[in-house]
Amino acid sequence: MTVLHSPVDAPLSRAMREGSQAEHTEAETSSFMAELLAGRVNERGYTAYLLRLREVYAALEETGRRLAGDPAVAAVLDPALDRLAAIDADLAHWTGEASADLDSPAAAAYRARIEATSGGHSALYLAHHYTRYLGDLSGGQVIGRMLTREFGLDGAGVDFYEFPAIPKPKPYKDAYRARLDALRLSPDEKQRVVDEVRVAFRLNHALFSELGERLSDYRR
Repeated sequence: MTVLHSPVDAPLSRAMREGSQAEHTEAETSSFMAELLAGRVNERGYTAYLLRLREVYAALEETGRRLAGDPAVAAVLDPALDRLAAIDADLAHWTGEASADLDSPAAAAYRARIEATSGGHSALYLAHHYTRYLGDLSGGQVIGRMLTREFGLDGAGVDFYEFPAIPKPKPYKDAYRARLDALRLSPDEKQRVVDEVRVAFRLNHALFSELGERLSDYRR
């Protein structure tokens, strides 16, 4: 299948969105995500999901701190987005422990790819930051509401989806995209960022596929 990329003269945020549509759709329609959104994943499956996300966000936040001096990275870094502490709080709710051993080749590959952006390709970090955090402020909110409804939660166990310092996600997302669009990247740099967004969605899809292999254990 031929994938049409957004023109490099388009605003960066639009190029990132339009250039990764196929990969985005493939990830969000994976069997595990479909079952999760339908409320058919049990506590064990959701914990397995959180443990994998913990690897991803540990890499995002650690790498972000290393790259904070880079103007492109500094444009999107915001402590209000940090999710690692929230994930640990949720793991404590769902399992009684803040962390656990994890054997996940997909999460390990995802973490390694994020960490590699600190090796002289810092603009590529933008792709991973954008893919996860804007997703949390968009579709992630749907997952949070579903968990609250299906498991009868009263605010506990869904800290990951709560952004106390961002009461209105839409204006925040608009401002985030505006900061991306204001970056002075060359056409080649922009194309590399778009390509890395596609990689990020493929890494998410691999993580969901790994979880999908155990759906028989994870269904409610």
